[in-house]
Amino acid sequence: MATIKETAQAYEPQLTKNIADLDEVTVDLELQDGEGTDDEGKPFTYKFTELNNERYRVPGSVIGQLKTQLEANPNLNKFKVKKEGSGLNTRYTVIPL
Repeated sequence: MATIKETAQAYEPQLTKNIADLDEVTVDLELQDGEGTDDEGKPFTYKFTELNNERYRVPGSVIGQLKTQLEANPNLNKFKVKKEGSGLNTRYTVIPL
C-alpha cells in the first residue's frame, strides 16, 4: 500500500486535451458529456471523446463546421482541426482529409 507522500509525488491531474491536438480524427468517434468549472468557479458542460485513456474536448464550433463539411461531402471519414488563438479568441478550422 502506498503512502500519501508516494501517491502525491506520482499524482498527475486528469487534464482534458483538445481535439486540435490530434493529427487526424475519424467521424465515427463517440462523444461523451463532461462537466468542469471555469476560472471563476462556475460549472460548465462540454463534449469530449476519449482515445488511449486521454480526453479530448470537442468545441461546439468544431461540431458545427463538421456538419457543414458532411453536408458538402457525406462520405467524409477523416478530418483534422486547426486551432488559432486562445481563450475567448480561439478559432477552430475543420480540415477534411
